[in-house]
Amino acid sequence: MPTRIVTLWPELQRTTLLFCILALLPWAGCATSTPRPAVALERIVVAADGRGFVGRPSGTPFVPWGFNYDHDEPDHRLIEAYWHDEWDKVVTDFRAMRDLGATVIRIHLQFGRFMPTPSAPDARELARLSQLVSLAEELGLRLNLTGLGCYLKDEVPAWYDTLNEEERWAAQAAFWAAIAARCTGRPGVFCYNLMNEPVVPGGKRADGDWLGPPFAERFHFVQFITLDRAGRPRPQVAADWIRTLTTAIRQHDPDTLITVGLVDWSLDRPGLTSGFVPQVIGPELDFLSVHLYPRSGQLEAALDTLSGFHVGKPVVLEETFPLHCNFQEMLAFLAASRHDVAGWVSFYWGQTPAEARRNGSLRGAIVAEWIELFSAAMATWAVP
Repeated sequence: MPTRIVTLWPELQRTTLLFCILALLPWAGCATSTPRPAVALERIVVAADGRGFVGRPSGTPFVPWGFNYDHDEPDHRLIEAYWHDEWDKVVTDFRAMRDLGATVIRIHLQFGRFMPTPSAPDARELARLSQLVSLAEELGLRLNLTGLGCYLKDEVPAWYDTLNEEERWAAQAAFWAAIAARCTGRPGVFCYNLMNEPVVPGGKRADGDWLGPPFAERFHFVQFITLDRAGRPRPQVAADWIRTLTTAIRQHDPDTLITVGLVDWSLDRPGLTSGFVPQVIGPELDFLSVHLYPRSGQLEAALDTLSGFHVGKPVVLEETFPLHCNFQEMLAFLAASRHDVAGWVSFYWGQTPAEARRNGSLRGAIVAEWIELFSAAMATWAVP
């Protein structure tokens, strides 16, 4: 058993026993946390030690944990597809995530929905985003606003893919300037996440495609920030891109935290790398966000990867799920990761555990059990 897992094994066994007891209670399948009372939200800043977060002005420690709310079930719709006509669903889902104990909800904003032109944002989408921030504040939640999504290729504006690098970066800066101008000063916004899983290609992309391969034959989560680095070092391109977008944000919002969603292969190691080397891009960000799905039998390697993102800034495990390992291994990984990260974000796909179980599918049963286990673990571990 991995060394760091062994040291936490007694505590993990106690927590697993707690989960087993919870599963036998008559309310199993419902929220495992008592809804938090409405309180005035503070702005969140990086703690003085550079390892975590605190509220300002109180200095109270803040642990960002919660869910990626990236699509619904069973239709796999992105939020902009239903947040106008089915607002009640959004409210219901946010209340359910709040009742599970979450402090942060990660929202994925699609570039094409917000930017019908390279420079003029869609006022209707911005207004709905403002309402979403208000909903979060009413429920005592904070949003991780992840932008520039091009998850569905057929919804990417045709003009967007014809832009050269400079023009594309300018359109992306316009997106973030509009978001920041609308959200500045709002305590319901935990952070601006510049992009989900950006990559600097190793060479020229002759096919002209800005998107990586689709996940599950549908969602393009990886996006290239240039098609030709023209001899520039990959980390330099990444840092220049971050600087371009953060400058646009800071013209409107001087305070809200800024991060970017990094694939776990961003480290400067032989083999596959994204070009977003933590040691180079770290100074441009307020904290680092890592996406990591540990593999069965390789928990120590996953923990080593997390350690590689320590550059004097807090690290948040922004995407994680037992995709490649069992529940027991996943819980062991989460327990051990407390030495490396300041927050955890898994997934909620628009169904409570009880609703997920009612569909009778194996997927529904797995998702339901994981939401309960993750929430119980966070209630035990994710406390200041």
